Amino acid sequence: MQLIKRLTGMALMVWLLSMATAVSAQQTASQEPQRLSAKEAVDYALANQSSIKTAKLDELIQLAKNKEVSGMALPTIAGTGMYQYNPILQKQMFNMKNFGGGRDSFAVISFQLPHNLQGEVRLTQTLFDPSVLVALQARKTLEALVSQGVTKSEIDVKANVYKAYYNVLSAEKALRILSNNIATLEKILADTKETYKNGLVEKLDVDRLVVQFTNLQTEQTKLRNLIELGYASLKYQIGMPIKQPVTLTDTLSTAEIVAGTLDLDKFDYSQRVEYRLLQTQKAANEFDLKRYKLKGLPSLQLFVATGAMRGSDKFDYLQSQSYYGYLNTGLNLSVPIFSGLQRRRQVDQAMLNVKKNEVAIENAKLGIDLEREQSASTFRNNVLNLEAQEKNMKLAEDVHSLTQIKYREGVGSSVEMSTAENDLLTAQNNYFTALYNAVVAKIDLLKSYGKL
Repeated sequence: MQLIKRLTGMALMVWLLSMATAVSAQQTASQEPQRLSAKEAVDYALANQSSIKTAKLDELIQLAKNKEVSGMALPTIAGTGMYQYNPILQKQMFNMKNFGGGRDSFAVISFQLPHNLQGEVRLTQTLFDPSVLVALQARKTLEALVSQGVTKSEIDVKANVYKAYYNVLSAEKALRILSNNIATLEKILADTKETYKNGLVEKLDVDRLVVQFTNLQTEQTKLRNLIELGYASLKYQIGMPIKQPVTLTDTLSTAEIVAGTLDLDKFDYSQRVEYRLLQTQKAANEFDLKRYKLKGLPSLQLFVATGAMRGSDKFDYLQSQSYYGYLNTGLNLSVPIFSGLQRRRQVDQAMLNVKKNEVAIENAKLGIDLEREQSASTFRNNVLNLEAQEKNMKLAEDVHSLTQIKYREGVGSSVEMSTAENDLLTAQNNYFTALYNAVVAKIDLLKSYGKL
């Protein structure tokens, strides 16, 4: 028995260890860097971003409402049951002369029984109701409205994700070049220290290089912090846990930014989801206007009711007794005659909402035109600036390389080295700023033309 207990305990320990190992393996696997291209980051965001999920839930809610509206055109069936007890019976006085009795002879009669039980099933079918008719016609328009809301949320998310993604790319590219600069300067500093030990250079030359080296290391630390924040922002934009490491696989260059430029002559306002949203909202308001106009028409309903009832002078419904059934059917016509001019005022408000939509559509067209012109101009200027800064950076690299050669050969000074290093750092910063501004301008351009 003791052996069985020991074996059972050992088996339990082995199982617990295996489960702990499996959990640890899962945690390790979950911490492996996830490789993401810009498109993959966008796809991940479209599947996980909270604003997209909310917009899609709104779409499902509207679909459910449309099914509810469809149910208004279907028959409704309701069952009711009623038990009534009358401890004091209502009585009425009748002139028995009307029933062949003597002149002015009266009798008190009650038509009630103390106990009454009734059950009924009623079917009601709407044959004509203006509000139901308009609601059925407006279903597709309302579905299109929420669907376009989802599209707008997706476009906004795409723009934010692309900007966050390329922000990290440009910062990482800057870090790689800055790290190369630091490595080169570190070698020069080491050589200069050896030369100083041999008495061929002054300590001032070494100190200047140390200051430059420290400044570059400081910039490197700032850039790493910026990249860390950039990754956190990107993960937030795509709906990814902050702890999940990622690796960006795309590249960023001037050629890639300039490539695939839009044909700016081909544009239609319907390409912009904001314009389509306003058009659809106008259609929805027109249905609202139609609903109020038709509200003055009569409505017609068919009803069928069947049931059974029984009255008794005592509560004996648990016994087998006779019930009296009935069946009736008919039409219910409701004709609005005067509603205190409320319907007229509702029509006026709905008509003004339609006019308001028309004004908003015209203003949206002007805003879209302005946005297109601004984004196209900004993109052209940023591309020109990027190309200029790229040339300037390459020139600064050439000057820096030549200055290094001169310094190694002993014909250059540490002052020249410091100046060339600062000029190169400034040119590189200007280039990376221009690179990011250009890619953001391209994203805004694509968005303004409805091509994002």
